[in-house]
Amino acid sequence: MGFVGVLTAGGDCPGLNAAIRGVVTRLTAAGKGVVGIESGWEGLMGGTTRPLTRDDVRGVLGRGGTILGTSRRDPYVHGDGFDSVREAIERLDIECVVVIGGDGSLRTAAQLQTDGLPVIGVPKTIDNDIGHTDVSLGFHTAVQIVVDAIDRLTTTAESHNRIMVVEVMGRTAGWIAYAAGMAGGAEAILIPEVDVDFEELARRIETRHGHGHDYSVVVVAEGTPGPSGSVSSTGPDPYGFNRIGGVSESVATRLERLTGFEARPVILGYLQRGGSPTAFDRILGSRFGLAAASLALDGQSGMMVALHGDEIATVDLAVAVGEPRHLDPARLQEASWFFA
Repeated sequence: MGFVGVLTAGGDCPGLNAAIRGVVTRLTAAGKGVVGIESGWEGLMGGTTRPLTRDDVRGVLGRGGTILGTSRRDPYVHGDGFDSVREAIERLDIECVVVIGGDGSLRTAAQLQTDGLPVIGVPKTIDNDIGHTDVSLGFHTAVQIVVDAIDRLTTTAESHNRIMVVEVMGRTAGWIAYAAGMAGGAEAILIPEVDVDFEELARRIETRHGHGHDYSVVVVAEGTPGPSGSVSSTGPDPYGFNRIGGVSESVATRLERLTGFEARPVILGYLQRGGSPTAFDRILGSRFGLAAASLALDGQSGMMVALHGDEIATVDLAVAVGEPRHLDPARLQEASWFFA
């Protein structure tokens, strides 16, 4: 009869367990067996799997992380492509794999679909940069975590008359910085999509302080070029992917030098990925999982589930991963009305 596999690949985010639960609940209700693939693509390459039943996903809705584990290993980067997973697929009689992943994981999934493995994609990434969906799983929770941090940093900045430069995730897209900065009342939002004039930013902060506001909060996405014009990086990670971050330190140094005000960098890092998902992400993950399972039951593949308005839609997976979803600079212009 064949089984449906499910895996979570790439970086973790809140809401993954809700999506896994949705997949398993829908498939087992239809009498379809589910194979949980552990540690992302690594589990499929090594054949590390386990059966998933309805009982296995009880009580996981509000848990962060992923009960299946994840990794950044990729069959095309760290293996021989489809041949790396062929043995496990055939031995376990997996007829389709639901891939809950970000842009890189879904690009791999699209290539495997082309090479002969039926896949269905579920978009998850706190960066919110997957195309053809209004929002990706995990984004809303990450934004709320950052807003909570900004609220706390604002009070300490005000108490000490400081500039707080808050670095958030966002390698190529500034969605988290924009949304959290707007909701948190930041004085400035720096994103990869828009060039930064640090002298103008310094003048704006000086004007703000001159009007009696002796503190400022600046939110910067990690992929934003710093004062040197380049993206901050600490070199490759163990999987060979470039590890970026640290731009807040150079931004704080430049603003302190230009304004004379004390500036402190704060890197939120993996805090943005952890903890329980918000109600929105629990619902979205559940709906995405149910929709992906329904596609599998209908024998469809090469598709990605998506959110269009309030409706769950399906789009061609290859089209969805064709181009990243960048933030429209007009959004930042809209937010600038509140910078004062």
